[in-house]
Amino acid sequence: MIKRQLQQIIEKHLFKNKTVVIYGARQVGKTTLVNHLINKLELNYLVLNGDDADIRELFTNATSPRFKPVIADIKLLVVDEAQRIPDAGLGLKIIHDNFKNTQIIVTGSSSLDLAGKISEPMTGRKYEFFLHPLSFNELVDYQGFLAERRMLEQRLVFGCYPDVVMNSGNEPRILKTLASDFLYKDILSMGNIKKPVLLDKILKALALQLGSEVSYNELAQLLDSDKGTIEKYIDLLEKSYIIFRLPGLNRNVRNEIKNGRKIYFHDNGIRNAVLGNFLPLRSRVDTGALWENFLISERLKIISNQDIVPQKFFWRTTQKQEIDYIEEHDDRLFAYEFKWNPARKAFLSKTFSGNYKVSEFKVITPDNYNEFLTWK
Repeated sequence: MIKRQLQQIIEKHLFKNKTVVIYGARQVGKTTLVNHLINKLELNYLVLNGDDADIRELFTNATSPRFKPVIADIKLLVVDEAQRIPDAGLGLKIIHDNFKNTQIIVTGSSSLDLAGKISEPMTGRKYEFFLHPLSFNELVDYQGFLAERRMLEQRLVFGCYPDVVMNSGNEPRILKTLASDFLYKDILSMGNIKKPVLLDKILKALALQLGSEVSYNELAQLLDSDKGTIEKYIDLLEKSYIIFRLPGLNRNVRNEIKNGRKIYFHDNGIRNAVLGNFLPLRSRVDTGALWENFLISERLKIISNQDIVPQKFFWRTTQKQEIDYIEEHDDRLFAYEFKWNPARKAFLSKTFSGNYKVSEFKVITPDNYNEFLTWK
């Protein structure tokens, strides 16, 4: 069993008179995580699944008397796939306010649907957490550092979804299913998508531009669309946990790129599934981009559920001076360059060091990446 590090964090937040909300894409392991919590707590529990019609009906015109015979003396209530329940927010508020001895755990595969439904009714009543695909540190805990380091090239190509990691040899088939059946269908059903073909083209364009700056105007021209539609669809992709945006650092230094952004995938395997490219690294021309995406997405797994989350950026000038990744902690900047080939050198730009106080600059390669993937 691969133990999820988020489990320990969630355990510390249980029975604090707050509902625990766990977001995450389909198949990242939310239900498995909740089952582990149920088994460890050994409490009287009930699971309500939002995919079931009778559960959705229960939350319709919700009242405390209506919930009472269902919840009764339940100590742990799990509402799984809560984004499927149209009136989830009000129902959860009623349960939270009227059943004080019941700990509620809510899971959802879409922040767009679920957050929109529970945000206002559950204001001040919830803790929110995000579950990613398996992390480097979780896999090291599971099989040891040396064994996981040997899998590095596999992770860059196939990613870290639990089903992918645990079914060696079947990765392409599993990833194609994830990318099509789960991810695309979820987005198309929740976002009132009028142009599914355009959505597919946008995702492929973003996959091809991995590690490069993304211009909404250029995408609109390339795909014969308009900037507003491009922004809307990218927002949907982000809220479905397929991609995430990294803004450019801009503090009015001369020649800095203004309003720049890069877009990365939460999982390398999903990115490669979008392109249908599972070739080994020795046969690829995008290894550098895969390395960059892997490191930044892994770093995101580490910091997203910390109490204090640093701000994250890249940096670039019109003269193409750049830094791959920057974190800002307590007004201190930590800068990183990513190189798949350890022999390739990288230096901190004098323009950057002359205008910013840099606490640390490191080049991250396969020789030292484990240091970067450890929270300090």
